[in-house]
Amino acid sequence: MPADTSVSEPIIDVRTREELIFLLAEAAEIEHNLMCCYLFAAFSLKTEADGLTPEQAKVVAGWRRDIIAIAIEEMGHLALVANITIAVGGTPHFGRPNFPIAAGYHPSGVVVELHPFNKSTLDHFIYLERPEGETRPDGAGFEAVKQSYDRNMDGDRLMPNGQDYATVGHVYRGIRKGLADLSARLGEENLFIGDMSLQVGPDLTPLPGLKIVKCLKTALAACDTIVDQGEGAAGENARSHYNRFMAMCDAYHQMEAADPTFTPARPVAKNPLMRKGPERSRAVWVDAPEAAAVMDLANAIYNVMLRALSQGFADNDPVRKRAFIDVSIDGMYALSPVAEHLTRLKASTTVPDVTAGMSFATLRDVTPLPDGKPSLRFIAERLEELSEGARKALHSELAEGTASRLATLAKKLRDIHAPTPKEKTVMAEPQPGKAETKGYENGQAPAVEYAEGQDVIIEFEAKRCIHARFCVLQQPGVFKANVVGPWIAPDDADCADNLVATAQNCPSGAIQYKRKDGRPQELPPLVNLIQVRENGPNAFRGELVLDGQPIGYRATLCRCGRSKNKPFCDQSHKEGDGPFLATGEPETGDVTALEVRDGPVNINPQKNGPLRISGNLEVLSGTGRTIRKAQALQLCRCGHSGNKPYCDGSHARVGFVSE
Repeated sequence: MPADTSVSEPIIDVRTREELIFLLAEAAEIEHNLMCCYLFAAFSLKTEADGLTPEQAKVVAGWRRDIIAIAIEEMGHLALVANITIAVGGTPHFGRPNFPIAAGYHPSGVVVELHPFNKSTLDHFIYLERPEGETRPDGAGFEAVKQSYDRNMDGDRLMPNGQDYATVGHVYRGIRKGLADLSARLGEENLFIGDMSLQVGPDLTPLPGLKIVKCLKTALAACDTIVDQGEGAAGENARSHYNRFMAMCDAYHQMEAADPTFTPARPVAKNPLMRKGPERSRAVWVDAPEAAAVMDLANAIYNVMLRALSQGFADNDPVRKRAFIDVSIDGMYALSPVAEHLTRLKASTTVPDVTAGMSFATLRDVTPLPDGKPSLRFIAERLEELSEGARKALHSELAEGTASRLATLAKKLRDIHAPTPKEKTVMAEPQPGKAETKGYENGQAPAVEYAEGQDVIIEFEAKRCIHARFCVLQQPGVFKANVVGPWIAPDDADCADNLVATAQNCPSGAIQYKRKDGRPQELPPLVNLIQVRENGPNAFRGELVLDGQPIGYRATLCRCGRSKNKPFCDQSHKEGDGPFLATGEPETGDVTALEVRDGPVNINPQKNGPLRISGNLEVLSGTGRTIRKAQALQLCRCGHSGNKPYCDGSHARVGFVSE
């Protein structure tokens, strides 16, 4: 539907810093509420097990992925609003009212409620994300209550107050104008007075479009990112929320035309409540015992995520900050299956034929603790309580999986308080003896081949090999190609030093060595490096620690998403429907010199997500050009990021799956 440019939005007037922070808090609540609404609708969607045909199930699964990806972008918008708030001297706002939200809390034309996915809900999402000037009705059942109230207040009031707006984009145009006006009046250096170390940037989480706000230019860019991702700059962005919901709407009508009985969602109750509320006509009290217990658990998981998010924005210790943000994001992997399971459970003992859903009930206060150290213990303790609660509220594999995920997050926080020592030895100590290859049985190569020579022991792990062929080309006498059985003969090297140099050239770390001649063993490099290979993996050099375990000083990790040996590359980027295509020459980013260039490199693959890397890192292009220096990175491993080699959140959109 083309935009009707004759319809314009009233100007939102921001005259003081207090009014700006007030408006940012309202924007935060809108983003937060919409995120909950989108997740509620996504969790309600059926699968083939619920009676959909395989074709229908495939389409609906795509909708679920897309809606969750949109919800993740809303979380990114919430983080951007938090960064702007910090930049102008405020405190991020993560509180919000409980559903169903009373009329008048938002402008009279904005209704925010929890509904299962259907045509009306989809129309409502389109209505909320519509571009300025777009005239279309709201979804049936979401019509605003007719009231004669006006949130705008005349005169020069000292107290900030809510002002009317028609769309989400309208709010950000008001914030944008307020930022520009105040910067002009107060001076840019006097407006942006906040502590930037409290902000959360793309080095901590791969939320799409997330950036640090330092000045007017970056603050305006943050507003533009939110508007472009949401309403799509008057419909021009095909990946905007507005256009994605419009595409779902078109597909919905096609599915319904092919099958008039098509119902994509379970019969989930609108606005479910944990307890009886004053507006029972708009809500269903979930009192069926099993559903009530699971709903309680789901809401509690959501709130511990919210508390961790709040603490993450308040802490400027980089280790704690990363841990809190990790918990707030990774908690979704524990929450999602519980919330979806809830939509299959009978909701009420008095209301027939409806199932339950999360109410996203919030704590009265999620203000962060002033000292970050006790908060590690506080949130870890809460995660452990929820882990035990999961075993009581859930059954079978879901109970164990949820409990395990929550306990793992708790341990992450506990380990910061009292880190456990890690063994550093990769290979066994050498013993004197003649050249020998161990591990072969019945002519079959072992998982790790062990070849001991007079001066050097060689270990070869076939699963990590990417066939770079440095070994067979530089030391063909030692690494004998095209033979059956043992093929590594360390004593056939021209000299031990050359054999060691060849082993160190193995980019994948498939070849490890131990010297027996008293000469130095392999040491970590003086500079930690990640080299982005053209159409191939990321090659790491450093003291590498994968999920807490040392893996040596060299590794090649998959970035195409196809490897069957994740996170390691197995050459699958050359196979499949076609070769993986990704430049090895990304644009140059921040190359500010690091104070320290070596040290441990921690590699933590995220479930169904990116590689989360921390340490002192220099990223090189395939030709050796330095393209970035950082202490934390989120690297794409689904193969679909539009910002390779960095993650941009595409793994959620494409349904990337990996432990």
